[in-house]
Amino acid sequence: MSLNIEGKKEVVAEVSARLAKAQAVVLAEYRGLPVEDITALRSQARAAGVYLRVLKNTLARRAVQGTPFEKLADQMVGPLAYGISDDPVAAAKVLHAYAKGNEKLVIKAGMMPNHLMSAKEVGSLATMPGREELLAMLMGTMQAPIAKFVQTLNEVPAKFARTVAAVRDQKEKAAA
Repeated sequence: MSLNIEGKKEVVAEVSARLAKAQAVVLAEYRGLPVEDITALRSQARAAGVYLRVLKNTLARRAVQGTPFEKLADQMVGPLAYGISDDPVAAAKVLHAYAKGNEKLVIKAGMMPNHLMSAKEVGSLATMPGREELLAMLMGTMQAPIAKFVQTLNEVPAKFARTVAAVRDQKEKAAA
C-alpha cells in the first residue's frame, strides 16, 4: 500500500517526534520473517515500551535528518524494522532476545544519541541490566554504609546487655 505525499509527511513527522525524545534506535533486517512473527515481535516491543515500525528507508532517512541519530542514515539498506525507545536498553533487549530465537531477524546497527553502534555493540547493550535494575543496585550501594553504621551503633547496647546477662548468670550459678 503506497502512501500519498501527505501520508508520507505524516509518517516522517510521527517518526521524527519519536526520535526527538528517544534514547536509542535499533535497526533489524526482517527479510523472510512471516507476518505472524512480526506481529508477535510488535506485541513484545509494545509491552516493553518500544516503538517498532517498518518503514521505507527513504522516509526513515528524512525522519533522522537534524536529529542526534543522523549518522544512522548510512546503515539504512534493505528491509528494516526500526525499534525506537526512550529507555536506552529496551529496544536492544527486545530485538536481541527475538533475534536469538529467530535467525531471520538480524540486527544490523543501533544508535544512541551521537553514538553509532555495530550489531555486536547492540548485543552487549542488550545484556546490560535495565534502568530499574541499575537504580536498585545504586540504592543498595548507597544504603549499605548507612545500614552498617546502624548495625554498629546497635551493637554497643546489645554487647552491654549480653555482658549484664552473663554477669547475672554467673552470680546465679555462684549462689546455687
